[in-house]
Amino acid sequence: MAGFRMGRGDRNNRTAQGQQAHAPQGPSYGGQAPQHGQRGPAYGYPQGNQYGYPGPPANDGPEYFGDRGHDPYAANQPGHTQAFSVDEASAYSQGETYHAGSAQPPGPSGPPLHWKELLKGVVFNPNPTFLRMRDYTMWGPALIVTFLYGLLAVFGFDGARADVIGATFTNAVPIVLISAVAMVLSAFILGVVTHTLARQLGGDGAWQPTVGLSMLIMSLTDAPRLVFAMFFGGDASFVQVIGWVTWLGAGALLTLMVSRSHDLPWPKALGASAIQLIALLSIVKLGTF
Repeated sequence: MAGFRMGRGDRNNRTAQGQQAHAPQGPSYGGQAPQHGQRGPAYGYPQGNQYGYPGPPANDGPEYFGDRGHDPYAANQPGHTQAFSVDEASAYSQGETYHAGSAQPPGPSGPPLHWKELLKGVVFNPNPTFLRMRDYTMWGPALIVTFLYGLLAVFGFDGARADVIGATFTNAVPIVLISAVAMVLSAFILGVVTHTLARQLGGDGAWQPTVGLSMLIMSLTDAPRLVFAMFFGGDASFVQVIGWVTWLGAGALLTLMVSRSHDLPWPKALGASAIQLIALLSIVKLGTF
């Protein structure tokens, strides 16, 4: 009986072990099967598939459905980029700072100045005057002032003054008139050269205001030297000193005018005025050289 029981127990043990060996096992994913009371391997989604593969959460869906919760890794967070439309992006490219040639220049700050205010403003109040007149022509004041300056400029040169004084009235008048016309043409051409250089350096101003203002600057700044040269001659030492001082003043005014008329920084404005300043110095200011 004991042997019978022992054999029967041994058979039962072998049967139980065999059934356990042939029982289906859950997916191990390369590891051991989970024990009783333990959860399976987590891959970001809960286990809900009857075949043992992890499935997506029940309420998960595309992001554009708008049913997802707050995503800490989404855009608009520190360290992440932000998406925006083309219209929104174009708003960032519309700056408020004006650059020459890249936007519409500002309009005039008021009506054109009267010729008296214009002549006074060029010398005593240049900055607002140049800004005010950058879009207005001034051919009347520019031509008249330059012509009157040319009538007297001949007396600033020692040789020409001697010829005019020694000639008869009928011979002196053509000399003076030719000198005045030549001075107007020279001032006009130098103004055109200054405008052309300013445009090549990136300026955007109109040529007529630039030429007109340059003619006024050239005539008005040389008036003090011309007054003394008519009586003491152009080769007098103090007359030449006045010529140097007024030439520096003309350079400052031309640079400021080109800078305001063409929206250029002062180094480029000075470069655009260089040829006119050199011609003004060598031909008019210090004509005896």
